Amino acid sequence: MSQVTHEFEPVFNQDSKVLVLGTFPSVKSRENQFYYGHPQNRFWKVIARLTDSEVPETIEEKKALLLEHGIAVWDVIASCEIKGSSDSSIRNVVPADLNRILKECNIRRIYANGRTAEKLYEKYSKSRTGREITGLPSTSPANAAYSIDRLMESWGEIREFIGVRPLCGPFSEDSDY
Repeated sequence: MSQVTHEFEPVFNQDSKVLVLGTFPSVKSRENQFYYGHPQNRFWKVIARLTDSEVPETIEEKKALLLEHGIAVWDVIASCEIKGSSDSSIRNVVPADLNRILKECNIRRIYANGRTAEKLYEKYSKSRTGREITGLPSTSPANAAYSIDRLMESWGEIREFIGVRPLCGPFSEDSDY
């Protein structure tokens, strides 16, 4: 294990309404210098569904999608000791200064991408931000118990905070039936 520092910037602007936090970039994300870089991670598919958009391919498309829909993305950890991409191996955490985003944006809700991100936020960041976090199931390929449809059952609540109409069934009050 070695001490590794987060090397790329958070994605946000003054219009960001929700903040999605991961733990720390995977090896693949560190190689790509951007969030959720492992090809089997479902994060970008989930965000595309949430926003009724195409799945972005390039870093520029990913940033544009997030910013267009008021979604900020960062990680709880600024640096740590980690073995590969294993969240369970994380030690000697230096938390990210999340107030950097919270001071510049009107963040209405903070979400954790996975239980470990939620736990780390509770341990290192909550007392600094004074804000609650909502845990969501991880989009990681290691979370094989959750299909994309099952992920959407939880992640779908983000829609109300980013101004995208909630998903409706055929006999909802918004339908013509």
